[in-house]
Amino acid sequence: MKIENQAMMFAFLSKYTIIAKGEAGRKVIQEGMKKYGRQRGARMAERARANGDPVDLWTNQAYGEWKPDYPGQMEFGYVHTEPTLVTYISKCAWCEAWKKYDILEYGREYCVNVDAAVYEGFGCGAVCTPLTTSMSWGGDRCDFDWGKPLSEEELKLIADKKAELGASAMRDFDYHTAHIYYTIARAIRDAFPEDGDDIIGKAARDYIELFGRGDYEAIFEFSPDEF
Repeated sequence: MKIENQAMMFAFLSKYTIIAKGEAGRKVIQEGMKKYGRQRGARMAERARANGDPVDLWTNQAYGEWKPDYPGQMEFGYVHTEPTLVTYISKCAWCEAWKKYDILEYGREYCVNVDAAVYEGFGCGAVCTPLTTSMSWGGDRCDFDWGKPLSEEELKLIADKKAELGASAMRDFDYHTAHIYYTIARAIRDAFPEDGDDIIGKAARDYIELFGRGDYEAIFEFSPDEF
């Protein structure tokens, strides 16, 4: 699977929850995204500790769990590294997927707090603060202040650690799509036990229509407890 799979799985779940439950549904989606982000961050920190590395801003930047599907799909980098690290994203594969399939209105809920939640889950004691309106909400680009500086020495540590890790700390988008499905679907079922399955079923129907049943069934090769 690719980024598009994960982006659209989320968007369909978000769409049918918000259509069915309005602002209450939107709140449930946001709470689900916070949990999803914290789980991702916690996994990153666990890998860093397992390798004997500290849980700090530089390891947060080195232990990313995903990469673009192909060169040029994403455009991102540093605005500056001191007095605090500020990063930008000027081209986003998630945002492009939601625009492509005319579902930006629901997909953009993904962007509200996922970066802050991942950082919180990583647990290095700082806060990720959005500085601009995100692209999916009409902004020109996404800028984030990570609350701590990166020194020249730490920038070298990031580069060296990324070279050492290669893809070993990353997960493919089969995994990430399953993760978003299980976490958000659980939030929907917990909040709306009487019609949660109907909401999730509509999202699954649209996903299968777009990507095929094989890509949907691949999600269930993972256990909900793997995340």
